[in-house]
Amino acid sequence: MTAYTATVTVRLKRGVLDPEAETTKRTLERLGFDLDGLRSADRFELDLDADSEADAAERADEMAERLLANPTIHDYTVDVTQRE
Repeated sequence: MTAYTATVTVRLKRGVLDPEAETTKRTLERLGFDLDGLRSADRFELDLDADSEADAAERADEMAERLLANPTIHDYTVDVTQRE
């Protein structure tokens, strides 16, 4: 077994109301920053042992599908790196 960290980033799908992002975007614009758009995201870092990077990614994907993200309203990505 090898130690991996799987990072799952969960975002609302485009078109789904994101009040946190809208409030942050308006505030940034009031501070003088020009933005075309802004989306908020949650990031989960999962430390796990797996036989391979692909196995770690598969397990993290299952965790995202079953709990971390709601596939109806969320998109998510999984990035896996080996821990030292």
